[in-house]
Amino acid sequence: MIGHWHTQTCSLCAPELSSRETMGVTDMVRQYTQVLTIAGSDPGGGAGIQADLKTFAALGCYGLSVITALTAQSTTGVSAIEPVPSRFIGTQIDAVLKDMKPRAVKIGMLYSVEQLEVVAQTVKKYPVPHVVVDPVMASQGGTSLLAPEALPAFRELMMPLATLVTPNLPEASALLDTQIHTLEEIKAGARRLASYGGNSILVKGGHMGGEQSNDVLFLGPENRFVCFEEKRIQTLNDHGTGCTLSSAIASFLARGEPVEGAVRAGKAFLTEALRAGAAYKIGKGRGPVHHFYRFW
Repeated sequence: MIGHWHTQTCSLCAPELSSRETMGVTDMVRQYTQVLTIAGSDPGGGAGIQADLKTFAALGCYGLSVITALTAQSTTGVSAIEPVPSRFIGTQIDAVLKDMKPRAVKIGMLYSVEQLEVVAQTVKKYPVPHVVVDPVMASQGGTSLLAPEALPAFRELMMPLATLVTPNLPEASALLDTQIHTLEEIKAGARRLASYGGNSILVKGGHMGGEQSNDVLFLGPENRFVCFEEKRIQTLNDHGTGCTLSSAIASFLARGEPVEGAVRAGKAFLTEALRAGAAYKIGKGRGPVHHFYRFW
């Protein structure tokens, strides 16, 4: 099964090749498809940097990482947060992007106005083709992961930087400063969010409840909506789904997919990771998805 999957997808996941002339002999130099995550750390491994790197690897990409915060958390929740000094975040980004050439950056947890400012200023210095912003505002258990006073800075600094922004319903409501519930409200909200400068907006509808888990993608450059309808998977192992989805989308963008195709492929990956992970038990609370379901 593992070998069969690899055979089918090697053309997409295989590192790129470039030519190099050495003493008249052409050598083929392999290039990884690189993706950078800028996010917080989850020692339980289900969300944050750890989930991002697992997702990149599962989808044939080489993961780079910049840590913005240390958290003490597990499947039962977050007990403490230690933000990384803003200046050092910028130093990390400079160190990576002066040397490496990622085709996409996924930006997750940023705790303060100062962190937002440093990340925006530093990332803009480098020619990264795609930026996926996942506005991580609270943990699954309700712990605040973004200072409330940082919301205006998020809209001003992060939204214009993004190829795609991926809020869930509570995050979209917070960014809009109004509650959204219905499909029409979600569409109107996505269009408003795009007006802050984000090229495209994916509003995730998982918090709506019911048998369906539907997402709405607004493609700003095309002024077009795409609705994704999925039957909800019944599982307690849904920790880090937002991190995993945004990282999967960034991976597919890095591999050359357009935004709609990357979102569609990322959602398909997450759906199967949720389905495969439902059978496992880890910890006492809400466990992770199975990022490597294609391999074991």
